[in-house]
Amino acid sequence: MTYLPLPQPRTTPVRVMTIAGSDSGGGAGIQADMRTFALLGVHGLVAVTAVTVQNSMGVKGFHEIPLDVIAGQIDAVASDIGVQAAKTGMLASSAIIDTVAGAWRQQGLAGAVPLVVDPVCASMHGDPLLHPSALNSLKEQLFPLATVVTPNLDEVRLIVDVEVVDDASQRDAARALHALGPQWVLVKGGHLRTSSRAPDLLFDGTEFREFDAPRIDTGHDHGAGDTLAAAVASALAHGYTVPDAVAFGKRWVTECLRAAYPLGQGHGPVSALFRLNE
Repeated sequence: MTYLPLPQPRTTPVRVMTIAGSDSGGGAGIQADMRTFALLGVHGLVAVTAVTVQNSMGVKGFHEIPLDVIAGQIDAVASDIGVQAAKTGMLASSAIIDTVAGAWRQQGLAGAVPLVVDPVCASMHGDPLLHPSALNSLKEQLFPLATVVTPNLDEVRLIVDVEVVDDASQRDAARALHALGPQWVLVKGGHLRTSSRAPDLLFDGTEFREFDAPRIDTGHDHGAGDTLAAAVASALAHGYTVPDAVAFGKRWVTECLRAAYPLGQGHGPVSALFRLNE
């Protein structure tokens, strides 16, 4: 595949921020984002929203970072280093979502810097990572700021109450999500097990674009959603259009799924480390 251009030595790379939770098992969250950033030649910036207690078997608990610290991380980085794109992951609560949205606006980033919102509601094991009361904040505060939102089918059901079972319901879900205010919606089809492919659907309110790839037969797919969103944000920071950034992210996560490895007793992570061998 064609990668993003790597920076020359001693030149400043593009800067992309992840606003997300930490995964103690290293498979998803900030850890997955930073692997993708590094292996795409991007300088990763971080605003930690929560610290999870998890391993390959699931999430045992999490601790939310104080709100002033979350806002402070965004403000400190944006006012000094600069942010050329960002993505969100685990935000955990209404208060955190409101804080992130407020800091984004206060720094003048809204509408000026591409923002990929990965609306993380639960882990791949079904462990909750977002308080149910926070769904309204997610829809009302963060979605209108998003350049693109990237829900999986479980998240689609929680956010807009649409059960995606085929192409028609996937389009219905995209329309319902777009009505919440993001510029673009990417309804990921990786959980659509009736298909031998992994069909993703992109919608801008007018036109549908389809992206698919062969379904990779692996039980090790921890962090796939984070990795896709991080790759899309990295491409946007390089000036890609949203459709081109999504196409790049789709190719990247597919290769990361091919390279996934076992870890612990449960689900291993998708792996961006394959690029080290190329």
